[in-house]
Amino acid sequence: MLEALSLRHKALKINLAKRFYGTFAEIGAGQEVARYFFQAGGASGSIAKTISAYDMTFSDHIYGKENSGRYVCESRLLKMLDREYQLLQERLGDTRGKDHQFFVFSNTVAALNFSRTNEAHGWLGVRFQHTPGSEVSEVVIHVRMLDPQNVLQQDALGIIGVNLLYACFFLQNDTEKFINSLMDHLDTSRLEVNFIRFGGKIFEAVDNRLMNLHLLKQGMTHAIMFDEQGHVVLPADHLYKKDVLVVRGSFRPPTLVSFDMIKAGLSHFANDIKKPESDVVAVSEITISTIKAEAGDVTKEDFLARVDLLCALGQKTLITNYPQYYKLANYFSGLNVPNLGLVLGIYNFQQVFTDVEYSNVEGGILSALGQLFRDRVKVYIYPYKSEKGDVESLANLKVPENFKHVFSHLKENNKVLDVANPNRDILHIYSSKVLQMIIKNEPGWEKMVPPSVAKTINEKCLFGHPCFIDRPKS
Repeated sequence: MLEALSLRHKALKINLAKRFYGTFAEIGAGQEVARYFFQAGGASGSIAKTISAYDMTFSDHIYGKENSGRYVCESRLLKMLDREYQLLQERLGDTRGKDHQFFVFSNTVAALNFSRTNEAHGWLGVRFQHTPGSEVSEVVIHVRMLDPQNVLQQDALGIIGVNLLYACFFLQNDTEKFINSLMDHLDTSRLEVNFIRFGGKIFEAVDNRLMNLHLLKQGMTHAIMFDEQGHVVLPADHLYKKDVLVVRGSFRPPTLVSFDMIKAGLSHFANDIKKPESDVVAVSEITISTIKAEAGDVTKEDFLARVDLLCALGQKTLITNYPQYYKLANYFSGLNVPNLGLVLGIYNFQQVFTDVEYSNVEGGILSALGQLFRDRVKVYIYPYKSEKGDVESLANLKVPENFKHVFSHLKENNKVLDVANPNRDILHIYSSKVLQMIIKNEPGWEKMVPPSVAKTINEKCLFGHPCFIDRPKS
């Protein structure tokens, strides 16, 4: 494995190329990225302007106000890119536009405040031409800065900014290598990249869902999220301070049971917290370990199939690397979720009472369970019907002998409940059986999944369905 270029080498290569020319616009944490290019030498060859509209009034005057009143947000970043690129074209298009590739690097960042009470994060983006006069392309990322001191966070921001700009110019044809290079001279203890979006001419063939999956696979983030249309979104923007219901499953494929878990779970949870269902954000969650276990590896086709089908159900989808439920609960606690509901099947819930789950947890099972069943967290259990016809629920659920007292305590304090009013007429449906029917093209599976799921599977030939057999030749 080749050693990454030094930051000075990266900045100097851009400065001396004599074909990249643009603007650095940074607000919120100083001119950390531009500083690297000035210190590398030869900056006059690449920098048209640097600007740091640190004062909010100045920033609003230049870029306009945000409806949300926030400054560290994607919309502010996009306004900065729009404005600064427009100025480049207006002022330098006739002179440098013929032989230079224009670019704008922007960021809007909130580093750790003096009291250390805020979330340190930022949006960074580059808008650039891949050849002189070409249509623009764009890369936008969101980062969480994890260093314990403001000055260290500023340093990390400067590093990833240099890496991002270098990747845009020299790694644009290999997006996975592009993403990996963002962490050159950094590690995940210092910074998390939890969102990336490629756009524009040079990235027309890029699937941003797969790019964010790569972030997760590389350990650069712990969770990625898709909205009902399948667009990549930042979880914090959609879940922060919202009441959230999470339904964990494999969704391979989503069946009528999967849909009922969402529907019945949402009704029960909303009633418990005395909120209308419309105020609760329902999220279908899949752990990346589940995808690996079932598919052998995280294959692109399998991953996209699950996202497509959950979108067909109108669901937001969260992919995480939190196989343990207490870690999932901690994740949502970090988003200041007021009330959290988890809907689990019997098998998944039984994993809570497995010693191996807590072998590496400081404080063992009691610590982990305390984190999972914290205040305002409730777990709802969806019943299971065996092939013999026996129905399992909390009433007859078996747990290991050494966990019985803990289990009784959770039930008596209403921390774990049976889902109210599940559809018992569909409990005979198993996703594994449906999957085999799909693969073998056996009739009847369409009645075991929601209509939108059946339609999507047939149209896109998902999960190995040989639907081409029934299609007329074109």
